[in-house]
Amino acid sequence: MIRKPIITVLGHVDAGKTRILDSVRGTAVAEKEAGGITQHIGATEVPIKIIDSQAGELLKKYKFDLQIPGLLFIDTPGHEAFTTLRKRGGSIADLAVVVVDIHKGLQEQTKEAIEILKSYKTPFILAANKVDTLQGWTLQEGSISESLKIQRPEVIESLETKIYELVGQLHTMGFPSERFDRVTDFTKEVTIIPMSAKMKVGTPELLMFIAGLSQKYLEKKLEVHEKGNCKGTVLEVKEEKGLGKTIDVIIYDGMLSVGEEIAVGGKNGIIKTKIRALLEPKPIGEGSPNEKFNNVKEIHAAAGVKIAAPNLDDALSGSPVRHYSSEAEQEIKDEIQKIKVDSDAIGPIVRSNTLGSLEAILKLLEERGIKVKKADVGEIPRKDVLEIESVAEKDQFKGVIFAFHTKISEPAKVEAKKRNVKIFENDVVYRLLEEYEEWMQGEKDKDKKSKLSNLVMPVKIYVMPNHTFRNSKPAIVGVKVVEGKLKKEIKLMKNGEIIGKVKAIQNEGKEIDEATKGMEVAVSIADAIVEKNLFEKDELYSHIPQKQFSELMTIIDSFTPEEAELIDEIKKMEQQEEVEA
Repeated sequence: MIRKPIITVLGHVDAGKTRILDSVRGTAVAEKEAGGITQHIGATEVPIKIIDSQAGELLKKYKFDLQIPGLLFIDTPGHEAFTTLRKRGGSIADLAVVVVDIHKGLQEQTKEAIEILKSYKTPFILAANKVDTLQGWTLQEGSISESLKIQRPEVIESLETKIYELVGQLHTMGFPSERFDRVTDFTKEVTIIPMSAKMKVGTPELLMFIAGLSQKYLEKKLEVHEKGNCKGTVLEVKEEKGLGKTIDVIIYDGMLSVGEEIAVGGKNGIIKTKIRALLEPKPIGEGSPNEKFNNVKEIHAAAGVKIAAPNLDDALSGSPVRHYSSEAEQEIKDEIQKIKVDSDAIGPIVRSNTLGSLEAILKLLEERGIKVKKADVGEIPRKDVLEIESVAEKDQFKGVIFAFHTKISEPAKVEAKKRNVKIFENDVVYRLLEEYEEWMQGEKDKDKKSKLSNLVMPVKIYVMPNHTFRNSKPAIVGVKVVEGKLKKEIKLMKNGEIIGKVKAIQNEGKEIDEATKGMEVAVSIADAIVEKNLFEKDELYSHIPQKQFSELMTIIDSFTPEEAELIDEIKKMEQQEEVEA
C-alpha cells in the first residue's frame, strides 16, 4: 500500500510560505465537489481528485501516472517544524517546497533551509513566488504555463533574469536547477516553479510536480504496512483544556487504535502510556464552537493526530512514537541517546527545544569541525554554566553555550554574568553560528590589539642628510620611515648594536605617538651622539627582545608581507650580534 507523501514548506520570513499553504488549501476548498480537503492535526490532506482536477492535463503532458491517495501538507511552515519531523537517518518529510521571493532570491534563512534539507537528504522544489509583482505582469489565475503565454516579451525577459539569478545561487550551493518546463532530469536538477500564491498563479504546477515527483522517485519510501506497527514523530506537546498534556503526532507508517499502549521519548526516559483518545479537528461549522475535536477509533498513515494519554507531561517534541514493546523502548532510547551528547570533549554545550532542532544544529557544528561537550533538550540550567567554565579556562573559544530555540534559566543568566561565560541565543541556527563567529573574530582582534600594544613593532628608518637638529642629550635628527611603525620608547640599533631610545617624535612641529611608512619626522634619541654612534644616511632598526619574536609569530597575519620580512631581518641581525658577542 502507498501512503500520501508528507510535504513541508520552508523559506525566508516574508517569502510567502503561509500564502503557498493557503493557496493549496484554497484550491482544495474551492473544489469541495471534487472531494474536499481533510484537516488533520498539524497537517492538511489534499486528495488525489483535487490534484487531478487542477493539473490533469499537465500530468498527462509530463507522463505522471498518479497512484498516491493524495498529499499531506504539514501546516506549520519553517525550519523548526521540518527538523522536528525527524526519524533515524533523515526526515519523515518526503519532499519540501522552498519558497523564495523572486525579487530577493536565496536569502539567509532560505540558504539555511536548503543546508538543512541537504543534511537530511530531502529533495525539494523551489517556488519562485510573487511573479505578479514583476513590472507589467498580466494577471491570469491558474496554470503558470498558460499565464506565460500572455506575457509581453519584456516581462518574460525580466522573469528569465530572475530565474537565472536563482539558478546561479543554487549552483553555488551545489544544486543544478532549471525552470520546470526546461528540466531534463528531475533526479539531478531542482525544479523551479514561478508562481504567485496571492493571485493563485502556478498552484496547479506546484501540486502536479509535488505529486508527480513523489510518485515517480519516492514510491519505495511511500510503501506502508496498513495494519503494521505504528511509526510516528511527536510534532508538538500541548496542554488542552479538559485533556491535560497531549501530543500532536504525524504517523508515517502503520496504524494506531484507542486503547493501545505506546512508547514515547521523555525528558527523563521513555514514557509508556495507553491511548485514551485519538482526536482529529472538527470540520469548520460542525458542532458547538467549544468542541474542537472529533474522536476517532483508529488512524492510518500518513496522518496527523492528537493523542490524549496519561503521563505525557515530559514528552519530547521530535521523539519517535511506537506501539509499546521492550524492543520499541530500546529503539527510542538508542535514537535519543544517538542525538544527545555527553563527552569529555573540549567544546561547547548545546541545548535546543526539540530533538530535531538539536540534531540540526549538531549536524551544522559537525560540518564546521566543532566538537561538542554536551547536547540536550530543554532550557539552559545553572549547572551548564558551571560546567562550561572549566572548558573556557582551557580554550575561551570552545567554552561557550549555544541556546538554539530555547530559554536560559534566570540562575544560569546570573551565573553566566558573574563568571563571564558567553551564551549565544537565537532561533535561527545560521544567525546563532554567525554571532559566534563574529564574537570569536572580535575577541581574536582584541587579543591581537592587546599583544601589539605590548610588543616592540618592527621598524626601519633612514637618517636624512642635512637634518641634524641637535647632536646629543638627546640627539635630534630628521628621519624617513622606510618600513613598519616608529613608536616612542623603543630602542634603536645599527648592525645589531643598540644606539639609544626614542624619546619623542615630531611631525610638522607637533608631537605624535607614532610615525608610519613614508613619513618624514624629527626624532629625539636618548644616549645617541651624532658623529659618534649616529651618522647621516644611517639605517636604524627597532631592537626586538629575543623572547618577543615567538609572540610576534602568533600574530604574524597582522603584518604586511614587507613588515613580516623586516621581522625576519631584525631577528637575524639580533642573532648575529649574540654570536659575535
